[in-house]
Amino acid sequence: MAYLAMVMFVALVGFGRDYFHWSGSHVELALFATFVFGIICGFKVKG
Repeated sequence: MAYLAMVMFVALVGFGRDYFHWSGSHVELALFATFVFGIICGFKVKG
C-alpha cells in the first residue's frame, strides 16, 4: 500500500498540473508537505 501511495504522489506532483489544470507551485508544495508529514506521522505511530 505504501508503494501505491508513493506512485500516486509522484504522479500528482509530476502530472497534476497538466491533468487537473492546476496553476502555481503552491499545490505541489502542499502535496510535498503532506507527503513529508505522512512519513513523520507514520514513524511516530510505528515506533
